[in-house]
Amino acid sequence: MVLMRPDDGDDPILTTREAARMLGIAVSTAQQWIENGVIPAWKTPGGHRRVRLSDVSALLRERAGLAPLPGSPDPRDFVPDAASVLPQHEYERLNALRATGLLDSEAEAVFDRLTWLATQVTECPVALLSLVTARRQWFKSRVGIQLPQTPREDAFCSHTIAGSGPLVVPDTLEDARFRDNPLVVGAPHIRFYAGFPLADGSGFRLGALCVMDYEPRRLRERELRALKELTAIAAEEIRRR
Repeated sequence: MVLMRPDDGDDPILTTREAARMLGIAVSTAQQWIENGVIPAWKTPGGHRRVRLSDVSALLRERAGLAPLPGSPDPRDFVPDAASVLPQHEYERLNALRATGLLDSEAEAVFDRLTWLATQVTECPVALLSLVTARRQWFKSRVGIQLPQTPREDAFCSHTIAGSGPLVVPDTLEDARFRDNPLVVGAPHIRFYAGFPLADGSGFRLGALCVMDYEPRRLRERELRALKELTAIAAEEIRRR
């Protein structure tokens, strides 16, 4: 029987055996595919693997040579990459991010107001509200930059979500983590970054609200406090959904 939770909507949770039955493969093969990241999965508190029906359906379409359904999430966004800077419980974090339905969604005024306010209170030319998947950093809202996303390995916010508090980098060229970053050595030549982790109701850090500048600088205490409050407003908006 397909497992279902109240918040699953039209995307039920499957056991490994159920996924194997749908795919027409042995349970042992399904287990191997899960371990290798072919099928996104996570562990329950009891140590059992679970997958989503949409991911199994996407794999079936891929094996049949069919294009993904319009608007369907890319399973690769929710398979942790061991090479990334990962926080704890990455499977659960990615599952929580997916449940918000925000990834690749349309722009929304409520978030655009927050990034605009972030530029006003800090006088930074760039502000972003990012969501960090397994393979990319996607911007739900952005001011002062045209890029809609960056690879996860280049994402400043990937480092932000790895901690519990804000990440402030006064000069990227003096920080070993960022001095060789393509966004630092090339366009847009970021020299300053300050970001606050964006957490859901369970404490999973889904992304960050951040500001950037093209020259080294520091923020005053009141500016950091303002960014913290704006991040809290963004988090509250996400929790209401």
